[in-house]
Amino acid sequence: MISGTSYDAIEAVAVRFSLEDYTVTATVLEHVSAPLSEELRSRIERILPPQSITIEDVCQLDTMIGQSFAEIAASLSARHFNGEVDVVCSHGQTVFHWVHDGRALGTLQVGQGAWIAERTGATVVYDVRSRDVAAGGHGAPLASLVDVLLLGARPVHARAALNLGGISNMTVVGPNEEPIAYDIGPANALMDAAVTWLSEGAEHFDRDGERARRGVVDQPLLDALLAEPYYEEPAPKSTGKELFHLDYLRRHLEGRVVGPDDLVATLCALTATTVAAQLRLRGVREVYASGGGTRNPVLMNMLAQMASGVRIGLINELGVDESAKEAVLFALIGFLTVQGLPGSIASCTGARDSRVLGAILPGRRVVTQRPLTDAPTSLVFARVEAP
Repeated sequence: MISGTSYDAIEAVAVRFSLEDYTVTATVLEHVSAPLSEELRSRIERILPPQSITIEDVCQLDTMIGQSFAEIAASLSARHFNGEVDVVCSHGQTVFHWVHDGRALGTLQVGQGAWIAERTGATVVYDVRSRDVAAGGHGAPLASLVDVLLLGARPVHARAALNLGGISNMTVVGPNEEPIAYDIGPANALMDAAVTWLSEGAEHFDRDGERARRGVVDQPLLDALLAEPYYEEPAPKSTGKELFHLDYLRRHLEGRVVGPDDLVATLCALTATTVAAQLRLRGVREVYASGGGTRNPVLMNMLAQMASGVRIGLINELGVDESAKEAVLFALIGFLTVQGLPGSIASCTGARDSRVLGAILPGRRVVTQRPLTDAPTSLVFARVEAP
């Protein structure tokens, strides 16, 4: 389960996993996208940088998100596991990612797992990013776990899994080097902030790319945005809304006159330009995309034009629905964690080594551990037979 950087919904999946001969088989029983209430969205927005908040705000949000996740987990457990689900893995909601001089020093996801454990009786895995950060990594992109298992360890040419959420990130697997993954920059974060601001809260994103389609890219503004030092930092690296937020955008707009739709078109071009540059840098020939940005046809068309010669498809081609991918990722991490198996890839997060991730809240039943030599090397998705 996860609420992403766009904090518009809780994404959750019910999955059955099995692990045999180094292959994880996942049977996705149901994917739920539960919109967050306006009150919860407002509370999250108030707590995110650069806002000033109190520890009371943090405590209240930690409880409210935990309770919201707990209700969804209980509902899925009742429908698919007779109320006896073994494990729930909750990512919660990221509210801060502390990066200094290119190093991640801390990360905070709220959504207290105890509420999920009490509501479901399941073993709960949560706080999944902190262990990787403590091991010298960025705690991101953890999606590289699923990406590498799906893309294959040594393809004949470079392949990438691209996520276009609030932040764009990608995992690259090539024939002659270890996998690498990192955050590229804003995907929807600045576009969403701009649309919310321009519409005074009536809209939260550029639906179907309508504003970007009407607008014209402001090249001087785009050039100024592309001068952001983060883009030149070496990978692996991570970022988030602690950098790319509305005040950041407003600072770049000082002294400029840019029409509302032109602004959104320019931010759309920023995403496409930064992603295409990284695809060229890594020599990527195939891309499998996921995330909310894939449902913006203007963004996808811009990216296709700027990344000419790169085949761009959806992650669905590899067996998992793109809208469910992140929730499946955290379900898989939970499955591995309770069995003592690593859920991170060190070359992708920058950690000293792969780590078993998360904190574990014991449930009704003990989950049997497996030896480290059982760690999977591939992932397949089984079809659910119609009743």
